[in-house]
Amino acid sequence: MFLILLTLFLQVFFTQGGDTLLALGPVKITTLGLLNGVKMFCRFVLIVFMTTLLTLTTSPIELTDGLEKILAPFRVVRLPVHELALMLSISLRFIPTLMDETEKILKAQKARGVDFTSGKLSERIKAIVPLLIPLFISAFKRAEDLAIAMEARGYRGGRGRTKFRLLNWRWSDTWLLVSLAVLTILLYVFRT
Repeated sequence: MFLILLTLFLQVFFTQGGDTLLALGPVKITTLGLLNGVKMFCRFVLIVFMTTLLTLTTSPIELTDGLEKILAPFRVVRLPVHELALMLSISLRFIPTLMDETEKILKAQKARGVDFTSGKLSERIKAIVPLLIPLFISAFKRAEDLAIAMEARGYRGGRGRTKFRLLNWRWSDTWLLVSLAVLTILLYVFRT
C-alpha cells in the first residue's frame, strides 16, 4: 500500500503537462499528472489483485508445472526451464516459512527490548538490522539443508523425470487465452 500511495503521490505532484489544477509554489498538480497517477494506481491494484487471485486459486505445484510447460519451447535455446520452475516452486514454498521465522525473531527482539516503532527513521532502520541478520542466517541454513537433502536423494534435474499429474489443454484454456488476447488488443487500441 505504501508503494502504491508513494507512486500516486509522485505522479500527481511531479508530472508536468496538461492544465494546471492547483499550484503549491514550485509544485503543480496538473491534469496529466492526475491522469498518470490514477493509471499507475489502477495498474498496481490490478497487479496485486491478479497475483493474489492466482496464488489463492492455484496450488504452487500446478503453478510451477504450468510455467514449465509454457516455457518448454525455450529449451531449444538452452534455457534451463526445469531449474527455473524448481526455483519458483522452492521460493513459493519458503515464503510462509520465512514469514514465520521473521515473526519469531521479531518477538524475540521485542522481548530483548528492541523498539521497531518509535524514534527517527534512521533509528528504526538500525533497529531492523538485528532482525535481518538472524533471518538471513536462517534462510541460508535452510537452503543448505535443502541442497544437501536433494543431493542425498540423487536429484538430477528434469532428466528422466515423469509427472504425477499431466496437464492437458482444454477448451476452457483456449477460451481464456483468446479472451486475454482480445482484452490486450482492446487495451492497446483504446489507451490514452
